[in-house]
Amino acid sequence: MLSAKPEKKKRKPDAVDVQVGCRIRQGRVRQNMSQAALGKAIGVTFQQVQKYENGSNRVGASRLKQISVALDVQPGYFFEGISDEFQASGRCAANQADLPPEVIEFAASEEGIELIRAFSRVGDFGVRSRLVMLVKSLGQQGR
Repeated sequence: MLSAKPEKKKRKPDAVDVQVGCRIRQGRVRQNMSQAALGKAIGVTFQQVQKYENGSNRVGASRLKQISVALDVQPGYFFEGISDEFQASGRCAANQADLPPEVIEFAASEEGIELIRAFSRVGDFGVRSRLVMLVKSLGQQGR
């Protein structure tokens, strides 16, 4: 009689691992770097970078130092925004504002990143305000 293999319990990522992964992704996107490019810079595959970013694999201290050099940030950057409330929630600090999923999805898209970067370079508050009004009015036309 064959014995059944016990099922492996899938470990839920620790909140700090999720936060570090979110910050890795944010830094990588800010540098306009692909997962493959970051992986090459630190000597791992892009799949490993994906696992770091989603928190399923923990990042060791020496690897975190390599990532900080590749992303041109201080190692402490990865832990910014961690609070007791955050740790209890297990959510990425970037998502703590409870933004609607479509906003998060758009902001993570290539065109969203491009738009955010271009908008952030507009230094005149009045122009920025008019741009927001323009985009809102264009959105109303599609309804």
